[in-house]
Amino acid sequence: MPFSRPASLNKPRCAWTGSDALYQTYHDREWGVPLHDDRRLFEFLILEGAQAGLSWITILRKRENYRAAFDDFDAARIARYDANKIESLLQDAGIVRNRLKLEAAVVNAQKFLEVQEASGSFDAFLWQFVDGKPKQNAWRSLADVPASAPASDAMSRELKRRGFKFAGTTICYALMQATGMVNDHVTNCFRHAELSDKKE
Repeated sequence: MPFSRPASLNKPRCAWTGSDALYQTYHDREWGVPLHDDRRLFEFLILEGAQAGLSWITILRKRENYRAAFDDFDAARIARYDANKIESLLQDAGIVRNRLKLEAAVVNAQKFLEVQEASGSFDAFLWQFVDGKPKQNAWRSLADVPASAPASDAMSRELKRRGFKFAGTTICYALMQATGMVNDHVTNCFRHAELSDKKE
């Protein structure tokens, strides 16, 4: 889906968006919106893992390439990727060519399918860590926003126990922020109030 500059140009938003149109559109339309679609939750898990050590804008710019390279994040297909497929992905300049991260994506797809079978859905599994509803925070500035929380600690422990890779608490918290498990828009951002009013 092509990104266009948001119409809300003059509205106050979280400082991390800067002046980048792609970042602003992602912030305005996606970041912090409660997400309950298993495939997209899996996509964020893989992308947040790919982002480790890099900036999120780097991954965001490669997102469409990732969707093409990873069969639109079809976990059943990714779970069957073999060594030849990994070697092919390592030649794809459109994604982060890190062997550990690519191999982790395959492992995580396998574990994702196991969680779906055991819990009914990946959505139900993840959202249990916030009791099924978004946690509404009220951070006044970017400096106040934490990198982790008790819920992400618990999520990380459980994911690791189940064999997931690149599932540390910081990655889990970023996943929670992106998928609306927590509302971490700062209070003077126009999206904070909009998402605070959003009914689950």
